Amino acid sequence: KKEAGAMTMDARKQRVLQAIVALYGLEGEPVGSSVLANYFDMAVSSATLRNEMAALTKLGLLEQPHTSAGRVPSAKGYRYYLDNLLTSDQPLDRVTRARVDAVFASLDHEPEKLAAGAAKALAAISGCTAAVSTPCAEDLCIAHYEVVQVGRSAAAVLAVTTAGYVRTRVARVRTGLSREAAAALAALLNRNLTFVAPVDLSPRLLAELCSQIDPELVPVISAAAAILQDSVKPHVFLGGEQYLLNWPQLDGKVGDILTLLNDEEQAADLIAPPADRNESVLLGEDLEPQIPGMCIVSDRYLVGGGLWGSIALIGPTRMPFQKLMPLLHYFADQLGEGMSGKRKDTPQAAAPRRTVIYKEDLE
Repeated sequence: KKEAGAMTMDARKQRVLQAIVALYGLEGEPVGSSVLANYFDMAVSSATLRNEMAALTKLGLLEQPHTSAGRVPSAKGYRYYLDNLLTSDQPLDRVTRARVDAVFASLDHEPEKLAAGAAKALAAISGCTAAVSTPCAEDLCIAHYEVVQVGRSAAAVLAVTTAGYVRTRVARVRTGLSREAAAALAALLNRNLTFVAPVDLSPRLLAELCSQIDPELVPVISAAAAILQDSVKPHVFLGGEQYLLNWPQLDGKVGDILTLLNDEEQAADLIAPPADRNESVLLGEDLEPQIPGMCIVSDRYLVGGGLWGSIALIGPTRMPFQKLMPLLHYFADQLGEGMSGKRKDTPQAAAPRRTVIYKEDLE
């Protein structure tokens, strides 16, 4: 949806706003008319530019800090720029593309390790904080369970989701667990809790399963149920949290941002683009409570089989969007290919790893 002020925005005002966003993103300093005139190679006079800047200020798209004659984009100005002027169709430069390809060739392609590695790599290349959520879909469930004794009084429950990644939870079993008991428990779980939607995991079903085993082994059933409930929730991995400290615009707000991002469920919602879009830009002013000056740029990556995840950059509103958007899109493409097993970096890429598991595959 276009900003209401678009009716009064002619092409020159748009170019001036675009230039101020770019210059402020580059230098972090308020932009004056003389700097702007140099940007336009003196094709427009300083007097004309001052008039245009005054008009943009009147529209609420620019602000004038008290200590400077220059202007900076307002939250409304950034929103207008992002909705109307930002073009993200330019390709990533060859050198950076090669660097990203090398990163993905070296990462472990188990989904959760890949998400964690991608978040750290995107942060390092971009200089911003990055977040990646694991692939998810509403119909995700467990395809297979294993139960393994670990130590004298604990059992590990391993579950393979229909997205192809492994979840683990450790249960305390006071009396220990024999190999036979572990195998019997795994068989019980595979008969009753595989390909079951979390919403169908009723207290009655759990009580029925618990009634079939020694009461000392009930924690194993509870652990399996917890994994099933957890399977529909994406996990979010962060990278480069320290970069938040590099932006003066975020002074005094880093604690609030990290609190927001460390709530995994909340972070997953924040970085997920709307259902009808593959990308989105969320400003701190859009949040409740507001965190002025913060910005989250998100992209959706597609895995196949109805699975998708999100990848995002978190920083100040003066992030260099034109530079970062192609990088974010390329990371999203590579992440989608990596999660679905379509490796480009080895000859074995012709035989992609299967990541979506159906019940008939196991029979």
